[in-house]
Amino acid sequence: MTPLRRLGLWIVALTFVLDQALKLWLLFGARLAEEGPFRLASFLEIVLAWNRGISYGLFQQSSDIGRWALVVISVVAAVWLWRWMWRAGDRLTVASLALIIGGALGNGLDRIVYGAVVDFVHFHVGDFSWYIFNIADAAIVFGVLGLLYESLRPATDRSRAA
Repeated sequence: MTPLRRLGLWIVALTFVLDQALKLWLLFGARLAEEGPFRLASFLEIVLAWNRGISYGLFQQSSDIGRWALVVISVVAAVWLWRWMWRAGDRLTVASLALIIGGALGNGLDRIVYGAVVDFVHFHVGDFSWYIFNIADAAIVFGVLGLLYESLRPATDRSRAA
């Protein structure tokens, strides 16, 4: 296995494990559902939100058909991205795709086990409230940002990064 493939595999695994471990701890260790939200800072709370849709709460699903459709989409996307990652020759591309795959798998497992994604990080300042998210969501966002950055870099920079 090449070092880039090994890097991708480690990032996928680390993202997935950290996401799931924190969710399990919040649900069953901190008993977030029973104990309720807790404040970490004046702008940051840990709350429990069950997201039955995708990012930003879009496309909320109330039926099992919708739930399983999102699971299938997550798996198909992860497989497609995995193939891309496996063929990529640039560290940033591999790392970005691995973050997205790890996040998609983490949220996909939530849908299988709980019927919805466990979201818990809530940023807010005054009346402004950011959406509630989790580690998997953050990994997906950083992965997409990495791919966008990669696509905007001149080709000479990309060839040096590999």
